[in-house]
This record gives sequence, C-alpha cells and structure tokens, in this order.
Amino acid sequence: MIFTLFGDYICHYGSKIWIGSLIQLLKEFGHNEQTVRVAVSRMVKQGWLSSEKKSNKSYYFLTKRGEQRIQEAGNRIFKLKSPKWDGKWLILMYTIPEEDRHIRDELRRELHWSGFGSFSNGCWISPNNLVNEVNILIQKYQIEDYVEFFVADYFGPKDEQLLVRKSWDIEGIEKRYEEFIDEYSKKFIIHQSIIAQGEMSDAECFVERSKLVHEYRKFLFIDPGLPNELLPQMWSGNHAALLFKQYYKILAEPASRFFEQIFEKDNDLQKKDSFYDVQHHPYMTDMKN
Repeated sequence: MIFTLFGDYICHYGSKIWIGSLIQLLKEFGHNEQTVRVAVSRMVKQGWLSSEKKSNKSYYFLTKRGEQRIQEAGNRIFKLKSPKWDGKWLILMYTIPEEDRHIRDELRRELHWSGFGSFSNGCWISPNNLVNEVNILIQKYQIEDYVEFFVADYFGPKDEQLLVRKSWDIEGIEKRYEEFIDEYSKKFIIHQSIIAQGEMSDAECFVERSKLVHEYRKFLFIDPGLPNELLPQMWSGNHAALLFKQYYKILAEPASRFFEQIFEKDNDLQKKDSFYDVQHHPYMTDMKN
C-alpha cells in the first residue's frame, strides 16, 4: 500500500512525505502507527526508500531504484491500450554459474515481473521492447559475461499463439481478470450512484481509489502486457482496463482532495507537479474517453 501511495500520489507532490502524514493516510486503511513505521523501516533496508531529517521530523522519499520501479509500474498499470506489435521478439538467454544461483533466482523474479515468459530453462522471451529494462538488470547484477539477448522474428514451426501459451499461463491470467471484473463492476455501479448523490466522503473515495489501484497493480506480477495480436479475441484484460479507467476517474477528484488535505499540513504542497491533473493521470496512455 505504501508503494501504491507513492506511485499514485506522493511522486506527483515532490516525491517526499513526512512520516506523520503517511501514518495518518494509512490509518484510513486500519493500519496503526507501529505497523507503518515497521513497514517503512523495512523498505529503507530493502533499498526502496531513503530518509532525511528536518528539525524533529523524518521525511521519506524514493531512492533511485524505487523511482525506477514506480515509473515502470506506473507505465504498465495505466497503459490501458496495447501498442501495435511490430512482430519482433526479444530473446534473452543466460548461463549463470551454480555458485551464483542466488543471482539467477533474483534475475528470474525480475524478468517475470517485467513481463518476460520462459518456455525452456535459461531462455526468456517478450514481444515488448524491454531492451532498456534488460540492460538495467545486466548492470545491476553484473552478469555481462553470462547473458546474450537479441531481437528476432519467429518462423515456427508452431503458431505464435501456441508459443504464447507455452510461455505464459494465459488461462490463469484470464480467470484472474474475470474475478476482478466480477468484484469491481459491482462496486463501481454502487459507488457511482453514491458519489452522484453526494453521499460518499472524500476520505472514503481516497480509500477506495487506493484499494482499486493496489488491487489492479497485482496484475503486474502475472500479466506480461502482450499485444492484442497475441491475445485471445475476447481478452478479459481489455474489459478490466476499461473498468479500471472508469472507476478510477469517478474517485479521482475527491480522493485527491483528501490526500491534499492531509499532505498540506506538514509537507510542501507547492512541489506538486504543474502538469498533474487527476482526471488525466500522467501515466494514463488512453484517457481520451
């Protein structure tokens, strides 16, 4: 949830927040002060957050690593329409020694999170342009001697749809999207009516918007973001994206009002990005409708 708040709010307001404000925001979800402090401390140790003191107040902000992860996650969460595919595949192969298996295990997790699929040991593929992400991983783990990657065409003998199903659990991802649609379409209809009648508080909208983003971002860990050309014709992920966009928009303004109400007391509200508009989120690539 802290990652969600940084990505959806704090990074657009100077990327820094007083711990007291963060505690107050997270109390809306039922988290107490001790729980928040423990979670923040853990994130500092893991290299996601850093801190600084101003007078007697501690402020927290994303590290460079944290910023990169938020940027990548934000671009994928709010990419509500798949780009046209150029027909190319990015192929990555590695032979990391057994004595460095901890690096190999971490690399697998990173590749999976970035959207790569694997149909054989040490060979990962993606139809998306992830060259920059691969270079970052190579530098991060210093595995230049063990990795090769290139862009190529696929000439068979199998159909590319079969290649996709061998590399990713398409049926499992589809089921998760259907569960999301079933749960959140009902919530959307109810909240749309309540908000229209002025019977939902800004604080409640803040909680629901954060829960929505937090739940939807879980698809980062299972959905590789394949182009439409490689997906089933009636792909539930497209319907889930539309639902997410519509639901997000009705919650956006009251939720941001509540955030600013808390944030302005002990933080610098003037650091808010001049281009930031909650109805046209900077990460959203399909907000015309």
